[in-house]
Amino acid sequence: MKIALNGHYGYRRLVRSSIPSVLMMLVGSIYSVVDGLFVSNFVGTTAFAALNVIWPAVMIIGALGLMIGTGGSALVSMTMGQGELLRASKIFSMLIRFTLYLAVLFMIPLFLLMEPLARLLGAEGEMVHQCVIYGRICALGLPGFMLQMCFQSFYMTAEKPQLGTIMSIVCAVTNMTLDALFIVVFDWGLAGAAAASMLACLVGGFYPFWYFSSSHNRSSLRLVPAFFERRPILRACSNGLSEYVGNISFNVLAICYNLQLLRMMGENGVAAYSVLLYYGYIFAAVFFGYNITVTPIIGYNYGAGDKAELKSLLRHSVGLLLALGFLMTAVSELSAGPAARLFVGYDPDLTVLTKHAIRLYMISFFIAGINLFTSAWFTGLGNGKVSAIVSFIRNLVFELGFVFLLPALMGGDGIWLAVDAADLCCLILATTLILSYRKRYGY
Repeated sequence: MKIALNGHYGYRRLVRSSIPSVLMMLVGSIYSVVDGLFVSNFVGTTAFAALNVIWPAVMIIGALGLMIGTGGSALVSMTMGQGELLRASKIFSMLIRFTLYLAVLFMIPLFLLMEPLARLLGAEGEMVHQCVIYGRICALGLPGFMLQMCFQSFYMTAEKPQLGTIMSIVCAVTNMTLDALFIVVFDWGLAGAAAASMLACLVGGFYPFWYFSSSHNRSSLRLVPAFFERRPILRACSNGLSEYVGNISFNVLAICYNLQLLRMMGENGVAAYSVLLYYGYIFAAVFFGYNITVTPIIGYNYGAGDKAELKSLLRHSVGLLLALGFLMTAVSELSAGPAARLFVGYDPDLTVLTKHAIRLYMISFFIAGINLFTSAWFTGLGNGKVSAIVSFIRNLVFELGFVFLLPALMGGDGIWLAVDAADLCCLILATTLILSYRKRYGY
């Protein structure tokens, strides 16, 4: 079943069209959470903390695939909106192959530099050993991981979002089954968790590579022979820069949170923050899934010159995201206790700390969707510069600043409230930018 990019998108069609991408992101976030559950409950707090200390560094490299995919999907959808379908497939093909080459290029240095990287991120003693084990296995799986992240943005552009949902389910089942086998049955510890994740990523990265190249492909895009061209690659990277900046910012923030928490609360602080992030991934996946859906639709209508539809997309998106934000904030507040017990119920003190942290941190979800959408909006319009500014200022100016400022003023609670203060400031910035560019884009 194909979901066309053209035509009018009201609330009902936006919701219906975004369901496959939201499910894709939800399933992906859930199997990451299951990974953490297995490690926390079967390997221990030190391994759980180590996983979350080294993962941001791996993610900073892996997110290059997200950058190319997000920026490329907007470029490809614009080209499709202009009626150049063969050209769109050629751009798609060169971007996918460029992602694969880039992954191979980064794989070896990431593997070799893992131990000094772990020490740089604040790991000490046994945690260093655990970080190196997990990180090196992730480095070996980097090609599959980066391809998987890149393809996630193209399923909607190819008008086949259901394929993305199916792939997420297959990868989730693969990962969870291998987690149980490697960690519980074989007792491989953190190495088993890393191996399970990367094998699932190889499925998620290389099956779509085969599908889009094969005769079974019935989508709007196809992997075809194409020479590398500097201009579309640079344009895709610059347009997707906001998502990369946002991802780097998030992971740099995670590193800074971990350093602050190790200093203020020790391993328990890092473990509580890790649970908070896993829990937050599930809620954020809804916003990310919606943005993956709407970005190529924005690009298509901008390429087609349909300003009335752009205005409608903006109005309907803001309404939907505010409603979703209110619902998710309410759910997160009510379920903070069960979530804390699920991850760290074996430690009463850590459970209390984690529950408290979730309740303070998750207030931000009421307005976070609007801020994330603002970045996706400008990416869809081909304005990667403004999109990157929103991501950069939200994370590396507002939140990073509050991570160090608020604990000095409020103690431990300040670190959990940093994201709330940052999102409130970013909402003002996002609203100002959207209003400032109305005349330029005609929405």
